Amino acid sequence: MGKTNIKFGIGAIMEKIVNEVNNIMKKSLLLSLIIAIILFALLSTVLVQLTSYLHPIVLGVVLFCIVITVFFIIICIRKETIQLRYSHFCMLLLLYTIALFILLFFRPGNQTYQSINLVPFSTIAFYLTGKLNGLISFYNLAANIALFIPFGLFLKVNKCTTFQLFYIPILFVSSIELLQYFTGRGSLDIDDFILNVFGFFLGYLQFPLFNRIIKVTPHIKKIRTTNW
Repeated sequence: MGKTNIKFGIGAIMEKIVNEVNNIMKKSLLLSLIIAIILFALLSTVLVQLTSYLHPIVLGVVLFCIVITVFFIIICIRKETIQLRYSHFCMLLLLYTIALFILLFFRPGNQTYQSINLVPFSTIAFYLTGKLNGLISFYNLAANIALFIPFGLFLKVNKCTTFQLFYIPILFVSSIELLQYFTGRGSLDIDDFILNVFGFFLGYLQFPLFNRIIKVTPHIKKIRTTNW
């Protein structure tokens, strides 16, 4: 009964968010989806290679990233802004985190990895040598940074202190690296740690750009009925 209520609760919030988006900027969202789907279709034969060592959900994550990127570009061009409730921002981040953990801990064919690299920048240098598939190399470098940008935005939205900006990313990423290693779902790599933490910082620094498009209403303030 409790799980059912949670499902309906999440579904109701997502439905409300979608309805608000449709009411406020239906054209921008529709155009973003069309462009993103076309780009995804054109790149599908290349992107499908990622499923050889990652959970198929990676294709959904890539499509989501394309949609968001195109949507942001269109919103910037049209000079529009979105008002987003803090609670809805947290819900979207929670759903994103779940998808991220599926991507990190569920491998096709129960693949296992238990290698260790404690030499900084050695793995990054290997990816840049061109000895590995170009798409795989690009994904490992770009994704290790980009996938953690939303968490940096979250820290900025919550106005964390300088101390929190350092210890939260370090603890979060360290926990993921150790958990991946001990479960055999990923290697323990100092370069992954460096790229992930950099993703946090990049998200934190990119907040002014994010805030120009999406304004998250602080949870301590009264929310107007016109907001999400």
